[in-house]
Amino acid sequence: MKRIDNDTFYDYIKQYDPDSEYHLVGEVDYHLLSDDKPYEGMESHREALRVVFEWLAKQSIGNKERARIMFGDDLADKLQPLVYDIDKAKPSQLDPQVFFYCPNIVKTVYYGSVFYDAEWRPDDENCGTTVPYWYALMEPVHGRRNKPEDFKEVNKALFPNGTDTLDIYEWTTDWSDFFDDGHEWYGACCWSVYDKTMNRYAVMLVSATD
Repeated sequence: MKRIDNDTFYDYIKQYDPDSEYHLVGEVDYHLLSDDKPYEGMESHREALRVVFEWLAKQSIGNKERARIMFGDDLADKLQPLVYDIDKAKPSQLDPQVFFYCPNIVKTVYYGSVFYDAEWRPDDENCGTTVPYWYALMEPVHGRRNKPEDFKEVNKALFPNGTDTLDIYEWTTDWSDFFDDGHEWYGACCWSVYDKTMNRYAVMLVSATD
């Protein structure tokens, strides 16, 4: 299995965060992968996670070395390589209709806050846990708030053949310090999606704090 470095989907979502070196919409970081081997269900999803986190770990080492060059040893020594253990990640299969649920906006108040017709609400009880996919895309910590139309168009670009037959797994997030920021406040999420019509995997990560 290997990461896909160039894809029309990446080109499409650049409009949402043009200055980022990552493929972000809201707080969702997208990684696309392909595989020459036959699909083996959950184990193929786990392998997709492994490939993504191997890449993220290499990125963290590169960031440390760049910091050493630019700012010196004191700052660089505070940056630690990414720690993860994919074998500890536990999956739960999700229904596509539940995963891609998108609420409607029912009210926008004068200072920009938006209210949705959704049962899920961000509150103290949900702090640091998994947030819904729609919320992670539409309600980032900082920056551009996206609309339901954006949620639908991003997923149309990502899954052009539809979402009804996708295989989706949600993974626990206690196996890597990548998710530490999300556990602190906004939320931490790890999803893997297999599109058999394209033989393509999408790993979607969320981890943010204020």
